[in-house]
Amino acid sequence: MTSGPDGTTTARPTSRDVARAAGVSQAAVSLVMGGKWRGRVSETTAERVRATAEHLGYRPNLAARNLRTGRTRTALLVVPALTNEFFAGVYTGAARIAAQHDFGVVLYPSPEGTGPARDPFPSARAALDGILASSMAADALTDLRGADTPAIPLVMLDSDPAGSPGDTTVNLDLADGIRQITDHLLEFGHRNFLHLASAVESWTFDVRARELAHRTAQLPGTTVRTVRSPLTVEDAVTATETALRTSGLTEPTAIVCDDDKLAAGAYKAARRMGLRIPDDLSITGFDDLTLATAIEPELTTVRLPAEDVGAHGMRALLAVLDGHEADTAPLPVELIVRGSTGPAAPRP
Repeated sequence: MTSGPDGTTTARPTSRDVARAAGVSQAAVSLVMGGKWRGRVSETTAERVRATAEHLGYRPNLAARNLRTGRTRTALLVVPALTNEFFAGVYTGAARIAAQHDFGVVLYPSPEGTGPARDPFPSARAALDGILASSMAADALTDLRGADTPAIPLVMLDSDPAGSPGDTTVNLDLADGIRQITDHLLEFGHRNFLHLASAVESWTFDVRARELAHRTAQLPGTTVRTVRSPLTVEDAVTATETALRTSGLTEPTAIVCDDDKLAAGAYKAARRMGLRIPDDLSITGFDDLTLATAIEPELTTVRLPAEDVGAHGMRALLAVLDGHEADTAPLPVELIVRGSTGPAAPRP
């Protein structure tokens, strides 16, 4: 029951009311409101049903539907501890697609960042239809999925397709991102690189290291020295200062950083040592966080479409739940050239 504009109580609109007002069958209303209309109902009809439902104030009885289908219409998004705005974008994209299908998304940051996490529910299988998980939080999945057969449907984000524990994967074209960075620096004449790599053991960072090594190996006389750092600005400062002070004859003219936070640390280290960016040292990042335009000069970096990752991940989970093949084509990334890169400084 609902209250009318004059305060009187009116009956809650039903799918039959929507069908009558829209001039369609009750089955068509059910298909449209359940997000299963594609291929069965025309786009024009679906839009008319949605508009009619909104006008009448109709809302599906999700509890009854869940009892019929055996679904909770809830997905869990597992990410590392929320210290990176990228995962906020992933959540936004996933939640947007989920809402279109009457799903909810629960965001669950692993308490230990990238370590195991306890099941946040009395029973994940009873509470969830599926899980989306970053490869950086893969260790959190053991308890969440449990030993039940079959396991809860799982879509891995940014994860090795060949060794993924999930039903399918949604990835960015990370290798192409590194290719774009490397080619950009090589065109500027850089031949000695410092790779400021993440200390987190993860496929997503392994891809970057492999592609950088592969791309630079194609040009004789090019060197790459790798140092690892935890994903904090302070640790990156220490790692960069140490590397630059011990570089010897292969003093780098460019630093390739695994993410923008590491690049910010490299900036601070360079300036403490009296180096100008990009005159003495070019620096690149990866992510295109807000931080990239908050530092001077602004950071050349690779833009990752975080919301697209979340949206594609949720679509993939819905496909798995419906027994369909998910789209596994890597999502494109884009090099954003700003003021932190320039021609290689001549060395004595």
